[in-house]
Amino acid sequence: MAVYTEIADEELERFIAGYELGALLSVKGIAEGVENSNYLIVTEAGPHILTLYEKRVDANDLPFFIGLMDHLATRGLTCPRPVRNRQGEALGRLAGKPAAIVTFLEGMWIRRPRVEHCAAVGEALARLHLAGEGFSIGRRNALSVDSWRPLFERSAERANTVLPGLADAILAELGHLEPSWPIGLPGGVIHADLFPDNVFFLKGELSGLIDFYFACNDFLAYDVAICLNAWCFEVDGALNVTKARALLAGYAKVRTLSSEEIEALPLLARGSALRFLLTRLYDWLNVPPGALVAPKDPLEYWKKLRFHQSVEDAGAYGLNL
Repeated sequence: MAVYTEIADEELERFIAGYELGALLSVKGIAEGVENSNYLIVTEAGPHILTLYEKRVDANDLPFFIGLMDHLATRGLTCPRPVRNRQGEALGRLAGKPAAIVTFLEGMWIRRPRVEHCAAVGEALARLHLAGEGFSIGRRNALSVDSWRPLFERSAERANTVLPGLADAILAELGHLEPSWPIGLPGGVIHADLFPDNVFFLKGELSGLIDFYFACNDFLAYDVAICLNAWCFEVDGALNVTKARALLAGYAKVRTLSSEEIEALPLLARGSALRFLLTRLYDWLNVPPGALVAPKDPLEYWKKLRFHQSVEDAGAYGLNL
């Protein structure tokens, strides 16, 4: 989440008046994240989240995101649910951009995940994958392997200013991943961005998942790999095998990984690390002037990629093969 677009008070009040939410009492920008502009709004009906979809989000994808949250919530997953205005529409326009209001989830995200948090996330991720079955709208993963080279080319000239030799190292990794990326693994709806700041906990229990604006159709095991990278590494860049084992065990309580998925897991984790390295690298080098946004360090994912390059099989993540 982030704030790129400021909204005039009068314009925001007119927008809120189009909903059955009562008067606007307060509004506060949310600085975390990198993709859209987000505000915590409080009305007479309580707190909600207002999102303005910025230029990197394709407006044609918005029915997928909005419909998916409705679909998942209907099937029992605790996630934000779009609020419809007086005309029954979940999407509107504010400050010249597509906008939506979604329900507010109680809880806080965990800055330093422990083993029990990783186990809960693994289980929640598997429930998301099962809840996504039957969703009628599809969306390809715009940040999968075929997009990584074009994305890197947008940062290539300045990559070495972040780390000497980084450009050549990324090119070498692309040369390895592109021809060896798996095919035919079980697929479905994935979250694709289930980082700690997108998972809420309340009184020690997982209370909900948020921010579905990278969600798409892809390999389910790729989503697992993203979570391994996001949840199971320590601040020094080392994998915590106990956390990884707990996350995978939590997932397996709900959905069993196939032997093909387990075999592909190291490569998927490697690809996931490169994907976030590339998007963070681009954002690090291209923060819009005046944006209330904190770009994330791309070198965190360079360290994770280096670890995965040394992995021989999924046993390195705590699985008993």
